[in-house]
Amino acid sequence: MEWLEASTENCPAQRALDVLGEKWTLLILHNAANGVRRFGDFHRHIGLSEAVLSDRLRKLTSAGILETAPYQEPGSRSRNEYRLTHKGWDLWPILMALAQWGEQHARGPEGPVLDIRHTDCDAPVRVVVECSVEHSTLTPGEVTARLGPGARLGS
Repeated sequence: MEWLEASTENCPAQRALDVLGEKWTLLILHNAANGVRRFGDFHRHIGLSEAVLSDRLRKLTSAGILETAPYQEPGSRSRNEYRLTHKGWDLWPILMALAQWGEQHARGPEGPVLDIRHTDCDAPVRVVVECSVEHSTLTPGEVTARLGPGARLGS
């Protein structure tokens, strides 16, 4: 079976985009990975409506990407913070790659917004695709994509 013969209903990229494929969702996750935890902080920093923010946070929590943890400011009622779960932190390389692409291809004239560096040696951090047997960084021409056992014949 070739790629064009395979059904897209079981495509892992499509399933991921069903959960993550909205601009606001990715911006919420980007902010969460950079330490934003509270509804009001997400609302102020991203600038989306409370209704859309509530909906996206609910979806990310339902998907197990964010979890809630109660907190209470003195004199106020209890509220929830939103924290990335292990499943959410597994998205960190994707968020880094997206930011890396944006800095390279969609950067404003002011220059980089974030300068991500390795804490130990201060070298710039970059996202790469590599072989699991520790070969060097790979290019698209150096990989072969094969359909796996989960692929289904398309209609």
